[in-house]
Amino acid sequence: MRNLNRIGGAAAITAALALTACGGGGGSTGPETAKGQEAGSDLSKLISVNEKPAADLEQGGKVTLPLGNIGPDFNGFSNNGNSADNSALQIPMNPVAVNSGGIGGCWKLDFEGKASPNKDFCETVENEVEDGKQTITIKVNEKATYNDGTPIDVKAFQNTWNILKSPDAGYDIVSSGAYEFVESVEAGSSDKEIIVKTSQPVYPLEDLFFGLIHPAVNSPEIFNEGFNGELHPEWMAGPFKLDQYDTAAKTVTLVPNEKWWGNKPVLENVVFRQLETSAQIAAFKNGEIDAMSANTISLYKQLEGTSNSEVRRGQRLFAGGMNLNAQRITDVAVREAIFAAVDREALRKVRFNGLNWEEPSSGSMMLLPFSEYYQDNYPVKETGPEAAKKVLTDAGYTENANGIMEKDGKPAAFKISNFGDDPTTLAFTQTLQQQLQAGGMDVGIDQRASADFGKVLGSREFDMSVSGYTVGADATSAVKQYYDSKTNENQLGDAELDKKIADLASIEDNAERNKAAMEVEKEHMAKYFSMGVVMNGPQISFVRTGLANYGPSLFQSLSQVPDWTTLGWEKK
Repeated sequence: MRNLNRIGGAAAITAALALTACGGGGGSTGPETAKGQEAGSDLSKLISVNEKPAADLEQGGKVTLPLGNIGPDFNGFSNNGNSADNSALQIPMNPVAVNSGGIGGCWKLDFEGKASPNKDFCETVENEVEDGKQTITIKVNEKATYNDGTPIDVKAFQNTWNILKSPDAGYDIVSSGAYEFVESVEAGSSDKEIIVKTSQPVYPLEDLFFGLIHPAVNSPEIFNEGFNGELHPEWMAGPFKLDQYDTAAKTVTLVPNEKWWGNKPVLENVVFRQLETSAQIAAFKNGEIDAMSANTISLYKQLEGTSNSEVRRGQRLFAGGMNLNAQRITDVAVREAIFAAVDREALRKVRFNGLNWEEPSSGSMMLLPFSEYYQDNYPVKETGPEAAKKVLTDAGYTENANGIMEKDGKPAAFKISNFGDDPTTLAFTQTLQQQLQAGGMDVGIDQRASADFGKVLGSREFDMSVSGYTVGADATSAVKQYYDSKTNENQLGDAELDKKIADLASIEDNAERNKAAMEVEKEHMAKYFSMGVVMNGPQISFVRTGLANYGPSLFQSLSQVPDWTTLGWEKK
């Protein structure tokens, strides 16, 4: 699923309705009432993890968690590997490279999204700006070493910069982010002191080296193809290590990494299982997995009353619902008509039916409504079937005998890709289909398994998908990923917007920089209509009773584990 995950500074893609496991309550009519928060709200209401210190937990034990898909491409920096499930799988064994929202490379985030150096890898990060040029000095932990014995030092930083600085070097990167503004990466007093110089100041600092690429990954061939079916544990560094990847059983098993220099994990085993949603239900009820998401009422009802379980509830860091492939839906008028035809409130009612969840109507892919920097950028004010038909009529379309708008004999026709077997997911997609059909478009449904998500989205084998991205606390990296013409997957944009995006990265003031990013989004959405926000949504997790330090964690962890070394079981 494509999630707005920070993988090396980029957002990861996630299925809008995918139900993988990444304060609660219960009752016969669904979860207790909860709501998405607005600016200035108490964000602690959106966190529920059963927080316990590691010293109070049983030493050892096993946790088994489900994923919608495992692989096939395990390179989280590439488009094919950039998924929320891939991040969730790798973060316990490879936080030096892959992050799941809250930790990666030199940085870690708290629940509210504020960054600080991740001292397991980068002990200090110092910043100095003089005469419009920036120097960033990073002191790397002396103990930091990859599993194969390669030191984590200047070579890893140089390799990361060389690969990510340009989409034109043959590497299938998600986004060049702030790396295009880096002029040099050199060793200081030793190879463990990194001196980074930029052509213009770059903010926020955590957009650089939020994930490091092993020096051995040094060619487009290795980067683009070398991770297909291969996890490459030798190039990782983290508290856990790969024990077994069983492709037949679709499981990945982890054990503590004896080479890890940081805090030792509480658990002795972590198992990830690839399961369709229906299989997750049976597995949780039978005690085979220890947590799963229940973000639709059909799932909640089937899990409600499961013995030895509890509900943990918070905010899902997601924005999206309408992801359009402009290489297939090429006419901007059709894309605008899609935005106009959609009744977002009606779709949210279908999606959140029975969940007792309310949220403000969101209009940004980059920030949630509770952010102090948020603004509503949804580009269409007049919506409904007639509004959609007017957009198409003004663009030269006429209605044929079947009620379909067409131009030059070509109908406005496409399919929506739906993933997984949850009935609420399908009902949402069918309602969306009906809304678009009422707007004069010929719309079918392309039904796919959850396991196909990464392949279909990564290779762009869809017209429109019900998907989106995980959301960060700052819009700077997202605005480039989504709206720079050289970076976004639809290749939509223009030189004027590209310049605005490049310029805003130098604005040190957080509010001013995010405001500039929001204005770019507003302009891009109104010109190109490529990604539409229908919803954000709750994160409702059924969790095995006694599991500590797991659950909705806001920005500290998109996969619901704030710290893999403290995940474990309460003492009995």
